[in-house]
Amino acid sequence: MRRSVRRNVSVLGVLAVIASVGAAAPAGSTPAGPPPKSPVAVGYGGAVASVDADASAAGIEVLRNGGNAVDAAVATAAALGVTEPYSAGIGGGGYFVHYDAARRTVQTVDGRETAPRSADSSLFLENGKPIPFAEAMTSGLGVGTPGTPATWDTVLDAWGSKPLRQLLKPAERLARDGFVVDATFRSQTEGNQARFADFPDSAKLFLPGGRLPVTGSVFKNPDLARTYEKLGREGAGALYRGELAEDIVTTVRNPPLDPEADRVVRAGDLTAKDLKRYRTLRQAPTRVGYRGLDVYGMAPSSSGGTSVGEALNILESTDLSKASPERYLHRLIESSRIAFADRGRWVGDPAFEDVPTRELLSQRFADARECLIDDDKALTSPLAPGDPRDPAACASTGEAAPTPYEGENTTHLTAADKWGNVVAYTLTIESTGGSGITVPGRGFLLNNELTDFSFAPAGPAVHDPNLPGPGKRPRSSMAPTIVLEDGRPVMALGSPGGATIITTVLQTLTGHLDRGLPLVEAIAAPRASQRNSATTEIEPGLWDSPVRARLESLGHAFRLNPEIGAATAVRRLPDGRWVAAAEKVRRGGGSAMVVRPG
Repeated sequence: MRRSVRRNVSVLGVLAVIASVGAAAPAGSTPAGPPPKSPVAVGYGGAVASVDADASAAGIEVLRNGGNAVDAAVATAAALGVTEPYSAGIGGGGYFVHYDAARRTVQTVDGRETAPRSADSSLFLENGKPIPFAEAMTSGLGVGTPGTPATWDTVLDAWGSKPLRQLLKPAERLARDGFVVDATFRSQTEGNQARFADFPDSAKLFLPGGRLPVTGSVFKNPDLARTYEKLGREGAGALYRGELAEDIVTTVRNPPLDPEADRVVRAGDLTAKDLKRYRTLRQAPTRVGYRGLDVYGMAPSSSGGTSVGEALNILESTDLSKASPERYLHRLIESSRIAFADRGRWVGDPAFEDVPTRELLSQRFADARECLIDDDKALTSPLAPGDPRDPAACASTGEAAPTPYEGENTTHLTAADKWGNVVAYTLTIESTGGSGITVPGRGFLLNNELTDFSFAPAGPAVHDPNLPGPGKRPRSSMAPTIVLEDGRPVMALGSPGGATIITTVLQTLTGHLDRGLPLVEAIAAPRASQRNSATTEIEPGLWDSPVRARLESLGHAFRLNPEIGAATAVRRLPDGRWVAAAEKVRRGGGSAMVVRPG
């Protein structure tokens, strides 16, 4: 089987070169002429792929100046905090997966936000009932302690080669001088217009003069430029203590609502001590073998690594390369359905829950679950979980736990350098626009990440490992992933999209590794997302396909979703070149760049 994987990789190299039209834009591009966007680029010296051309260019600038993949990832992430402020920023958190070429090892950093120390399982309950989701989303109550600046500190200390101050310069310049507003930025602002208008600092920044930013205009954020300058001068710790920390705490505990607004905005209970006590977690990745490759991902508190890994283990017994389109999608959908059933029962913050990570990723457990799949009939959701500690063929235990809503407007970047180091980094502020609340005078939005917790138990018979708790990390679906063969990188990828991240990563991996699609085409392929629910979400390309009718004849039910995820990836070609790949269309198309095209 390993030979067939290598054959697909070789074919990809030829096709990627033919398809490649992108390259790195010159550093220091001006707002009047942003770098061109291309979904694929091939060349030497390293690569960066993100959703935004200015951000990818920031990473490439660092690589050209001798930085490594970790340095480039931090610079790219900081720039995304400027140009994609509704998806990520220093008011949020994320997960960082790193391949060290010198040691041939993969390590991870959990930079997930945490609940205040005062939080308990009733955080989102009032009179015994869950509060409305909208009131939790747009509030101080939903804000977790940010983890992004601490993540940058951790990864640079462990693997970086440049100081934070230097790496923040491209983003600081971008915030000060401005970037060109595109249709996606305007659309996302419009979707948040009512929320932003109720908070004077958000309105001042994102709705200047009370109006939406015009596509093609230049958007500046001088407050964020000053905040980045402060972090560069004083270190990332400046967010966790001192004046900036005080501003965050004040904003959470007394959200600055317009006096004329009639919105119910609940205060949070974040304290200076919560910020001061925040720590990232260095931990081992998840790992499964698949088609002779090693697939590494993010361990809990994220469910990305365990869910993608379990689904791959389930699919291992099926030759997807020869399967018809409907059988391929049927198997993909069912493996995801099963993995989500199991994550709902077993995965939460391991500091609070006894998470059987090793057992969830065992082939023995996957084989016991795979036997549920019938090629002639779809499974019915909600599907009950299995017991990874005592797997029995086709058996289940207890009742199904629901999949809570997760905000979809996260972002993902991938980076690689000339030494062979690779980064897959997914970061977020949760919902599009996070909490909607901008820290006054600081230029960034606060997250609403605590809404990733379950608001209430599903029932007395259902154990939910994702209820709130003091200092607890809410479960995530973020799934930054790195694939190795014989200890060397094959590819790295990830996506935004809330719970659809897991299905997007799974489909992109199998589309590329099993179906032989070039990386950019595996990313572009129309997606399906099944998360142990009655219906499977599919994009228009599948909705309008005859495959849908054939799957419906097996009992599948579908719901149209206009857009699922926004993946980016890099891969190493046998001749040493890098392929960077991103979306062709989703979110206005992504930006893939390399240092030296060729």
